[in-house]
Amino acid sequence: MRLNEIKDNPGARKTRVRVGRGIGSGVGKMGGRGHKGQHSRTGVAIGGFEGGQMPLYRRLPKRGFSKWRRKDFNEVSLGALQTAIDAGKLDKAQTIDVSALVAAGVLRRPKDGVRLLGSGELTAAVKLTVDHATASAKAAVEKAGGSITLIEKKILAADVEKAEKSAAKKKAKG
Repeated sequence: MRLNEIKDNPGARKTRVRVGRGIGSGVGKMGGRGHKGQHSRTGVAIGGFEGGQMPLYRRLPKRGFSKWRRKDFNEVSLGALQTAIDAGKLDKAQTIDVSALVAAGVLRRPKDGVRLLGSGELTAAVKLTVDHATASAKAAVEKAGGSITLIEKKILAADVEKAEKSAAKKKAKG
């Protein structure tokens, strides 16, 4: 085989259809756009417009809710922690927090904090400082002889009142 004999596999490179380049091309004159009308012209931006009929996205019922500025947490499993400790990337004598996890390469970036998940096994006794931890993760860390410190969020007095009112309402209802 020589350099001048190298070829692509048949069908690997498709030639572009040159629209509006004469009758012999098969897509000449109107270029596959049909006759006249809005679609035959450039700059058509109708999105979900259905000719005045109520569009589908407005006919269908809206359900659910997307929280504005929802926090995006890094999820770290106990197994990933143990692997990093075994590899010597994390020091189990030090407190493990977001910055330590990023420095060790367990996390790529800090995001809005860390959520500890209970999957995997943890054998090392470690001190963790995280934003959230599942019940199984808490139990596993305490079983291994470690401790978890949850970063407390600032809770406004108005939010506490609101939560108490809704709890009282639920209690009265059920």
